[in-house]
Amino acid sequence: MASTPLQITEYVRRPAPGKTGKPVNIYSNFFEVKQLPNITIHHYDVTITPDVPPPVNRKIFEQLTTTCRDSDLNGARPVFDGRKNMFSPKAFPFESRTFDITLASDITPNPNPARPPPKFKVKVKKASTINLEELHRFLSGRSALTNNCLTAIMALDVLIRHQPAMLYATVGRSFYTPIGKQALAGPLDVWRGFYQSARPALGKMMINMDVSATAFFRSGSLLELAVKIANVRNVDDLRRTSPPINWKRIEKTIKGLRFNVSHRERAKRSFKVFALTETAAKDTKFKLQHRGNGGPAGPEEEVETDLVTYFKKAYNINLQYPMLPCVQAGKSITLPIELCSVIEGQRYMKKLDERQTADMIKFTSQPPHARANNIKDGLKILKYDDNEFLKEFGMKVSNEMVQIKARVLPAPTVSYAATSREANFVPRDGAWNLMNKKVTQGTTLGSWGIIVFGTERDCPLPQVNKFVRELVVSCTETGMNIPNKSPPVMYNNPHGDIENHLKNAWIQTGNAVKSQPQLLVCILPNTGVPLYAEIKRVTDTVLGVSSQCVQMKHTRDPKKQYCSNVCLKMNVKLGGVNQVLAPGMMPFLAKPTLVLGGDVSHPQPGDTTRPSIASLVGSMDNKAARYAATVRVQTARTETIADLGDMTTELLRTFYQNCGLKPERILFYRDGVSEGQFAEVLRTEVADVKAACQRLETGYRPLITFVVVQKRHHTRFFPMRREEGDRIGNCMPGTVVDQEVVHPVEFDFYLQSHAGLLGTSRPAHYYVLYDDNKFTSDELQDLSYKLCHLYARCTRTVSYVPPAYYAHIVAARARFHARGERWSDTTSSESGAGEASSYLTVKPELMRGMAVFQLYSEEFRLQCS
Repeated sequence: MASTPLQITEYVRRPAPGKTGKPVNIYSNFFEVKQLPNITIHHYDVTITPDVPPPVNRKIFEQLTTTCRDSDLNGARPVFDGRKNMFSPKAFPFESRTFDITLASDITPNPNPARPPPKFKVKVKKASTINLEELHRFLSGRSALTNNCLTAIMALDVLIRHQPAMLYATVGRSFYTPIGKQALAGPLDVWRGFYQSARPALGKMMINMDVSATAFFRSGSLLELAVKIANVRNVDDLRRTSPPINWKRIEKTIKGLRFNVSHRERAKRSFKVFALTETAAKDTKFKLQHRGNGGPAGPEEEVETDLVTYFKKAYNINLQYPMLPCVQAGKSITLPIELCSVIEGQRYMKKLDERQTADMIKFTSQPPHARANNIKDGLKILKYDDNEFLKEFGMKVSNEMVQIKARVLPAPTVSYAATSREANFVPRDGAWNLMNKKVTQGTTLGSWGIIVFGTERDCPLPQVNKFVRELVVSCTETGMNIPNKSPPVMYNNPHGDIENHLKNAWIQTGNAVKSQPQLLVCILPNTGVPLYAEIKRVTDTVLGVSSQCVQMKHTRDPKKQYCSNVCLKMNVKLGGVNQVLAPGMMPFLAKPTLVLGGDVSHPQPGDTTRPSIASLVGSMDNKAARYAATVRVQTARTETIADLGDMTTELLRTFYQNCGLKPERILFYRDGVSEGQFAEVLRTEVADVKAACQRLETGYRPLITFVVVQKRHHTRFFPMRREEGDRIGNCMPGTVVDQEVVHPVEFDFYLQSHAGLLGTSRPAHYYVLYDDNKFTSDELQDLSYKLCHLYARCTRTVSYVPPAYYAHIVAARARFHARGERWSDTTSSESGAGEASSYLTVKPELMRGMAVFQLYSEEFRLQCS
């Protein structure tokens, strides 16, 4: 009897590598592990009490290994992940043991100099023994990815990160240094960091290394930090009363910051900002214990004093700013803000504002050759060859980026309306323009209005009319029909009652041509979130009318390119189709095929009241050019789409209503899933799609392919020869990689489908979890690349397939549909009175057009408990 074939993976096994396209050699930011440890690695579980953050854990670990290495740890040099896991190249002479560790005062400053140094209990318990032979078998495709393999990979990951984690500020898999830091707007600096991760690849282990950046609070004077937060010129401006300084905002920003003080330099002690006093230093009073007239033996009595007097008497310090608040560093510790100095290396965890984001982009947007050189600088810091821990384990890492054989896929033929002078063409370098082209299906815009959020002084009527004329000309040239070339123009206060403004504008627009309004064009004074969010909430859920927002600055001298881009957005919002691919370009769609895209948007970190939002979009024709969307709210931070069955049923029905056919195939591109979530997503979501088909008709079983699309990774590609890259130096659009740096046995590939406008392009990572359609590598890679030419809102290829892109946009847009949100430019939103928000249903008037930007759902509400 024949033996059962070995089940290497629960996902899809890699087919033969693709062959389509022009071969090209490239570099990637992976470094081959030339020698894996050939020893048995011993895994120990570490429990440190009391519980402290990872940086302190590392200091405790360092103290443990320094004092006990020879006597109790068999002379080993173990490594530690900062939390629970320790790996050693030698076995310890115990199965479980608890150590008492006292941190020296020069390592952790004492909370109180009168107290003894802090003590900790460190329990070390044997967890497992790792034989790397199993990992070798997995890398060569002869074994499945077992728990032992996962632990081995984790051990290698901890090994390469241990030394930099002990020396530098560490966040996740990245470490950061202040070398070359630059100032961001406000109280922040941006530090450059280096990411490294041990990754299994075809037949070998690789170290993926990349540059990263994050924001840290600027070290030094806390007073100067307050100046930056308040956005004033100097410290003297902090005294002003008109307009008053927002000390509550300053307090909110600096709360939790660690600092030390200048008046007690001998005492190695740090404090944490608890609050700011409501009174100035000169008015901040407290009571001191004071000996009476009896001298040292006399009775103690309480004497009230203020902070200014106290610091003069105790430290001979004359406070320069007695009019400013003080820092509370605990219930009984109050310190003048001018004597406080922020400790270096404290990460800023909140969302950056608009200016800070712009500064961060400038800092991080490096052309490919600069990024590659910076990665090499990181190698010089890491010094793998001189790393004592790697030597102890017997691991060697190459200092050269891996060279990869890639391919550049051919671009498809893109089609516009037959009446275009250039109806069919093959894009070059991932971009094209609308010259001599008309959209495939242009819509008629008869009833529309212009709302200027500002005064006529801000945006004069002649300026608005000039912009409207240019917009109408551009729309007409690109194939839209606009019989009403003089829509009514209305001015409204951007800080007023936006809902009433929009309702009145909607009425005036309809009355102007005695017709239901189709579109409101809103001219905005800035790029802030609050006004935009409220406009979308009202137009989508209250009025049921499409809206198009434009920035006021673009109306002053309207550029044809800008107006053409606005036209593309308007056309699809009104139900049109901008471009398709020529017949025969996507043979997979020859049979009725539903192309789905799914995503889940989560609330900001630390937000405990808002839900996650799941979105699903589906193609509505055989060209994958028009999509409908559906949305649900679900339990916060749940990655699987909870109501996927009903959502799929909606889109299957919509597909049938549009095409008159049931899909024979379903191709599902799923956005936003990490590798650790693959198993759960595969188990639940594929089953939900199958169940949805069965509910519509017993025995209905279309062939399903489920592909995860990942964008948040650190893989980058660099052309080996300058002439084989684009004008910035990136690899060419269509570059596909399915060798060297991909999974040892599973069906995944990288596709760099777009031409980057700035910095180093990031390829999308496609991972096939389920495949009834039996795609070859060439078929799926080619189809995915061609779909990237069909993004409706621009004349460029995009960085990943439009269905997943649209699902991401839909989920983000749905956040604006919450009732009772107060949006700000630096945070996602704030609910009123601590209540969770309710989400409103998008009006059915918007269901009829292309629903990528007009979301809909039969049941789109969050019931608040």
